[in-house]
Amino acid sequence: MIYELRTYTVKPGTIGDMVKAAGTVARDIRGDDYGKLEGYWMTEIGPLNQVMHLWSYDNYEERARLRGELAKVPRWSGEYIPLIRPMLVRQDIRLLNAVRPPVAPEATGNIYEFRNYRAKAAGPVRQWLDAFTAVLPAREKYSRIVGLWQTEAGQPNEVCHIWAYRDLNARVEARAAVMKDPEWQAFLAKGPPLLEEMHSTIMLPASHSPLK
Repeated sequence: MIYELRTYTVKPGTIGDMVKAAGTVARDIRGDDYGKLEGYWMTEIGPLNQVMHLWSYDNYEERARLRGELAKVPRWSGEYIPLIRPMLVRQDIRLLNAVRPPVAPEATGNIYEFRNYRAKAAGPVRQWLDAFTAVLPAREKYSRIVGLWQTEAGQPNEVCHIWAYRDLNARVEARAAVMKDPEWQAFLAKGPPLLEEMHSTIMLPASHSPLK
């Protein structure tokens, strides 16, 4: 299984129209027949005017085949693409290998946090993942991870993880509590030095997102 995270930056004031087009026209045309939609979000804090959508495929060959077939669908090229093209500013793609495949939160109505970390080159990304997965049981005492990936293409030496919280206050409470955990403190002594960059984006799920 591979995952594809697509980040579209749109013109200011058009994000509502972009989400509507994706949730109606695009879903009607493609459903999950050309890759499975795992989640679709709008950015709220961090980079603005962006939508982020996560897709899964059995393998790289299936992704190439299904995207080729989708491009030949008349309604896709003749209806959906012309609808969204005027809104688009930029498109970015990450191809991801799952370390922890996505698992839906127990309850809906969440906010989501996308965290992407770029590790130092030539090995530290694996060291960080080993340390992080070892401490995850302690970290998940305070909030549960939705998914964890290592990038295969798009951004080298990067890990991406998604978290769900009831609201921003729940996020603050969980992160404050975990900072007091001795196991997490031990991880912080060895994990961050392996990294070059850390980024965080707060996202709101679209109405058609399977992860809500």
